[in-house]
Order: sequence, then C-alpha cells, then structure tokens
Amino acid sequence: MAWIYLAIAVVFEIAFALGTNATRGFTRLWPSVFTLLAAAGGIFTLSLALRTLDVGVGYTIWTGLGAIGTVILGALIFHERITVAKLVSFGAIIAGVIVLRLTAA
Repeated sequence: MAWIYLAIAVVFEIAFALGTNATRGFTRLWPSVFTLLAAAGGIFTLSLALRTLDVGVGYTIWTGLGAIGTVILGALIFHERITVAKLVSFGAIIAGVIVLRLTAA
C-alpha cells in the first residue's frame, strides 16, 4: 500500500509544480488554491507512504519522479524544451528509482 500512496503523492507533486507556474507568483486565486491543495495532498500521501518506506527512499522517489513528470508535462503544456541533457538526466533518475524500488524492503 505504501507504493500506491507514493504514486499518488507523485501525482500531487507534479500538480503542485505545474500549478505553481500557473499562479503567476500566487497572484491568481484559483490556480493558487489548486496549488496549495496539491501541495497538502502530496505531503499527506507522502507521509502515509513513509509509515512503511524509509524516508530516504520515499522522498527520493517522490522528488525524482515528480521532477520527471513536471518536465514532461511542462514541455507538453507550457512548450518548454526537452534537451539531450534532460533526457540523460531522466534516464539516471529512472535508473535510480528502479534500483531503490528493487532494494527497498
């Protein structure tokens, strides 16, 4: 169940990051409300995952997959560029997540 909570937390993390961009410095009400709710949801579900998972494993996967999702969706939604360096970095993050998942109890 911890991995399901962590997956949900990753979705909230991505929503939080993308929402932060849409707030325009927290000057827009509804994107700001969305962003704050996403942040709260992410922290809450991460805390549920960390009941079982080591904090180092859970937090690293949460931020790593959140970063990858944010960059991919940022490219799709906000037309941000994905460079070769970003792709190599994604590969390193994904490899790290796989190793952490395989070695986590």
